Amino acid sequence: QVQLVESGGGVVQAGGSLNISCADSGHTFSSYRLAWFRQAPGKEREFVAHISWSNFITYYKDSVEGRFAISRDNAKRTVYLQMNSLKSEDTAVYYCAARSDSGPGYDSPERYEYWGQGTQVTVSS
Repeated sequence: QVQLVESGGGVVQAGGSLNISCADSGHTFSSYRLAWFRQAPGKEREFVAHISWSNFITYYKDSVEGRFAISRDNAKRTVYLQMNSLKSEDTAVYYCAARSDSGPGYDSPERYEYWGQGTQVTVSS
């Protein structure tokens, strides 16, 4: 079973940086694909970044490529999202998600089995 808990959200000025993390209290973390999604008020949940379970292949939403970096530490059962050069449009609740299959659709929220409760990131301009 996977139980995800995000932390590290907060308020940051535009151009600043923030690192959010998501810890899993389960025992099979290393075999799951992990991703970050976000949801702004009045908008649908959208894909941000993905990291595979073995060779750590990463994918990013175009608008965060080069500014955000996803990483994972399987020993600590934690996935991170380092966010740099933050913009007001990055303001959202950020969710981590996990899936156990190897199928397509790394950016489709419906493909993910487990979700954290979310952490608020607010970028002030």
